[in-house]
Amino acid sequence: MKLLNKILAKIYSVFKESYNSNIYDSYRGRYDIHKSFRFNGEGTLLYGDGKIKILENSYIGRYSSIQVAAGQEVSIGKNCSIGPFFKVWTQTSDVDSDFNLTEFKKVKLGNVVIKDAVWIGANVLISIGVIIGKNAIIGANSVVTKDVPDNAIVGGIPAKIIKYKIF
Repeated sequence: MKLLNKILAKIYSVFKESYNSNIYDSYRGRYDIHKSFRFNGEGTLLYGDGKIKILENSYIGRYSSIQVAAGQEVSIGKNCSIGPFFKVWTQTSDVDSDFNLTEFKKVKLGNVVIKDAVWIGANVLISIGVIIGKNAIIGANSVVTKDVPDNAIVGGIPAKIIKYKIF
């Protein structure tokens, strides 16, 4: 029985690795993703009819998702480190809508820009229309609702500037 479990675990492992490889290759074909970009782990989801542009030497952790609406763009710069369970959207529904209606207007749209050398902790949400400045740090479990200046360290819900990097 132990041998059978080991064999099944190995088969599952190979299948999962192959599936992730195929999915991630399809993202590279659909979006502008540099060949050196790394998907660190399983379950990362990129979807939507807009543009996703990711530059070299960056990575994203497992179970992250990037949604990009038609006409919108998410861009991630060079040398960015993005932790697991990261989320970003470029479209959301109007919270003042009557959700009992079958069709409610999706009124909020906005590009998201993450500039070069940004470090983003685990379980971070970047809101619509936000720009993250160069060399910034976003602490784990943060919700970023406003632009982040270059070299800023932010954290919290909503994320606020904690301090600036000193060189």
